[in-house]
Amino acid sequence: MAAEDNKAEPAGEGELDRFAIIVRIDLVPGNRPRFAELIGENARSSVRDEPGCRRFDVLAPREGGDRVVLYEVYDDRTAFEAHLQTPHFAAFRDAATAIIAGQTIEEFDLADNAAG
Repeated sequence: MAAEDNKAEPAGEGELDRFAIIVRIDLVPGNRPRFAELIGENARSSVRDEPGCRRFDVLAPREGGDRVVLYEVYDDRTAFEAHLQTPHFAAFRDAATAIIAGQTIEEFDLADNAAG
């Protein structure tokens, strides 16, 4: 599932300022359908309602299982921190906490995208 905006700009000036995260989430077994519903709403709301959220993808392993990976891109760290204060993120966090067994978050600066 991808929630992608139409706010994309060509790679180039300012591109290195973009902030990206990869979140690896291990779910409590059997909760992937519920989590998919919750994260889908959060992803759509983030791209639709947050001017600094450029991309929010939800990745699920082809073999199934109880792991999900999120790939999110923001204009900068400030936009990401603003995301964490939104009502839709708070609603997601409150509803999903009980079904998340663990998670890791990696932070990145988005490099120039030669692929376009």
